[in-house]
Amino acid sequence: MKIITDIPRYIPEFRQIITEKNRDFVGRDFVFTAIDNFLRKCHRGYFTIIGEPGIGKSSILAHYVSQNPGVLYYNVELAGKSHPAEFLTNICTQLREIAQYQGIKSFPSNFPDATTENSSFLSSLLQQVSDKLNLEQRLIIVIDACDKINMNHQTRGVNIFYLPRYLPEKVYFILSRRPFVKDKSGLLIETPSEFLDLSNYPEQNRLDIQKYRQNYLNTHNIDHQLLTQITEEESNFMYVKEILTSGNHQVDSDHLQTYYQQHLDKMNLMTNKQQKMASLVLTMLIEAAPISVETIAARLDVDEYDVKVILDKWREFLHLESTSTGINYSLYHRSFRNWLTQIN
Repeated sequence: MKIITDIPRYIPEFRQIITEKNRDFVGRDFVFTAIDNFLRKCHRGYFTIIGEPGIGKSSILAHYVSQNPGVLYYNVELAGKSHPAEFLTNICTQLREIAQYQGIKSFPSNFPDATTENSSFLSSLLQQVSDKLNLEQRLIIVIDACDKINMNHQTRGVNIFYLPRYLPEKVYFILSRRPFVKDKSGLLIETPSEFLDLSNYPEQNRLDIQKYRQNYLNTHNIDHQLLTQITEEESNFMYVKEILTSGNHQVDSDHLQTYYQQHLDKMNLMTNKQQKMASLVLTMLIEAAPISVETIAARLDVDEYDVKVILDKWREFLHLESTSTGINYSLYHRSFRNWLTQIN
């Protein structure tokens, strides 16, 4: 199986983030094996990597792109990249480079006005490129941070970024996103698909963290007391990186504080119409997690449905634990919880 070429050329912002996220990369072989297996068994499709904030999704995709020249790449998290018009223009431009390499003379030099309004033009380009692929070639498009897509800039009820419902042969999308409620995926497709949830691989995550930590210790002089902040069960790469690079026992670096403030701002925005109850629910998560919907509702003397609505809106920041009596909720990482405790 071959990626089709050593183009397209990425815009400078994408090249920069690929380089940065790929630095000191270790492990994640189980993810790349799953991707390869999907490409082999399916003639087309969507493969989605799901993971909590900071678990390493962006680094996984950056490494995959760096190891597979010819993959199209888009990162939603960068400033100005959450708009579907920006995505469609950028990806169609990358596809044009591929088409020129393939010698497709009918490929339009100028994009029609409707390029950024729906998936029609993108689907047409994908079909043209697909038709020129040989048996061993694949066209792969990577989109990182799909949870950052601004849905307010596109028609209600359509796929995120107007991604195609149907795909031509040998065309694949590899996506990453934070956890989401199943019926809120924003993606209605009729093509093979597979999800890889990193939370289902705690042992592999833990071993990769240990490898990352050991590699860092081998190449840097640090205060080994910092290592007491990293438990054997730790699986969050961003937290570990901040511990090792900041040299701060309290892990209150400006970067981590800004990151957590962004979490809280998004949580508040999601529940701005239920602000008072949401504040009480958050206090329960800080003080009594893991905790069930039923327990939260009983202690606050509110309806379980209203509590569940709030928790669903915060799904990307929560860890869910199945028990014999149901689902318990907690904030996704103890460091985020500690930060919330401090500011409250």
